[in-house]
Amino acid sequence: MKHVEADFKVIADYYEKHSEEMKRFVSKHIMYDSQEAEDIVQNVFLRLMTMGRMITPVTLPCLVYTMVRNLICDDWRHHQRITEYEHYIKGGQEGLDCDPMSVYSATETLEILERGIARLTAKQRQVYRLHIYKGMKVGEISKALDMRYKSTEHRLGIARREVRAFVKRALA
Repeated sequence: MKHVEADFKVIADYYEKHSEEMKRFVSKHIMYDSQEAEDIVQNVFLRLMTMGRMITPVTLPCLVYTMVRNLICDDWRHHQRITEYEHYIKGGQEGLDCDPMSVYSATETLEILERGIARLTAKQRQVYRLHIYKGMKVGEISKALDMRYKSTEHRLGIARREVRAFVKRALA
């Protein structure tokens, strides 16, 4: 118990003396939000206190700055992903027509898909539905329907081509 209390005292003393310095260090490296810098510094000290390992005044500074650097990298990666996603979303919508009539709803798309499936033969329709709706693989479908593997594979291939062509024509 004395060991844990000694660790907390070492951590608390270090926090009191160096927390502002660390906040400036983090703010300099993340370059956008001082509140986030404070969060990062507090996360480091929270992790240190819940770590359960012996911490000495000699090892603490190196450990703290390593943890800060890792959290800065994690934060940077997180913001990069957000930026990429926003760029993808915005970039993907620039070329689209903003007219609401040009966008198909999920229900309309499903209806088009069902009309395409209805044009298949009974066996193709059965194989295609098991593959699409049940997520079954060709081997599983061939066993379930008691068909040869190659026949199942052939029927699924034809069904895919037919439905894809129908949907493409319907959405054009």
